[in-house]
Amino acid sequence: MTYNVAPANAPWFEHLIDSVRALGEAAREWQLADQSARLLEAGVELERRNLHEGKILVKGSVGRGWDSNPRRRGPHEHAVFDLQKIYMEHRFVTRRNYEHAAMLYASGAARAIAQVQAGEQPERVLFTIDADRIPMVGGYKIIDLGNYVDAKKIAAAYEQLARMDMAAEAAEEIAGREDHEVSERDAGEMFEASVYAQGLPDAAYAYGRIAEGALQFVLLGPKETHRKQLAEQRAAQEHGDAPAGGER
Repeated sequence: MTYNVAPANAPWFEHLIDSVRALGEAAREWQLADQSARLLEAGVELERRNLHEGKILVKGSVGRGWDSNPRRRGPHEHAVFDLQKIYMEHRFVTRRNYEHAAMLYASGAARAIAQVQAGEQPERVLFTIDADRIPMVGGYKIIDLGNYVDAKKIAAAYEQLARMDMAAEAAEEIAGREDHEVSERDAGEMFEASVYAQGLPDAAYAYGRIAEGALQFVLLGPKETHRKQLAEQRAAQEHGDAPAGGER
């Protein structure tokens, strides 16, 4: 039987798996939204459009002033420029939220793994919220995976994600300076870092995916312990139900 979420009486690790999976699904939703926003934005790029040059005349409803003189306007061109602005703002929102959701996924999976490795039994991934009640991204490094088959893949994905994360922070730091504090070299470094950091959301999402697989690996021990406990409980119950003297 399949279920969307573990039943309330399921063992703690089933709820933890659901918690991390929900983070992944949230990141996936924002990834799809960002991809759609990117297509919308690309659809109104002037290089890809053949604008109709027909004009209309517009003037103000009041008979005096500058607007009272009829002026030409290209309705198709006007529509495309308005849509560019709308889609650009929309893409900014989707990318920002995709990046945040993907980083929560990556750090949430990493935190779950660390807690299991420490012998804890968390049922949910815990995040600290900021002043706006938004979950804050935590650390996302995963260590001590032993003989896990994808340990090297996780390490490589972490290095790539960490580099992109640092690039994003560097670009943001330079962008936050006063204009007179930014040299030509700084501006060049900011541009390069910004371009490199464009891959941060996808890198974080990919890291979350393989980290989720690593969570299943570190849960093998607790799952086996739980299985043995259930077997012992069943054996004890069967023994307790048996008639005295071994008669049946």
